[in-house]
Amino acid sequence: MSRAQPVRTCVGCRKRAAKSDLLRVVADVDGPARGVVPDASARRPGRGAHVHPVLDCLDLAERRRAFPRALRLEGPLDTSEVRSWITTHRCSSPEG
Repeated sequence: MSRAQPVRTCVGCRKRAAKSDLLRVVADVDGPARGVVPDASARRPGRGAHVHPVLDCLDLAERRRAFPRALRLEGPLDTSEVRSWITTHRCSSPEG
């Protein structure tokens, strides 16, 4: 029998997936731009949100204003670092 994996919900498409299939993002409110940054190693401190590492889910999360809600912050957040990470690492659609 295989070991159970932790399951998280993508803030973009709202589908549940294994934690290892999602990209964790955390708020970077101390940086020059107030935004979210990728945390692929899942080691950064603070509240995190999970998103499929595809642009479709990132776009949905931005449209729904899901990152401020999931990270319990107010106002818009810059997602350019997450977008560049996804563009560099993966560009396919989430599994269905």
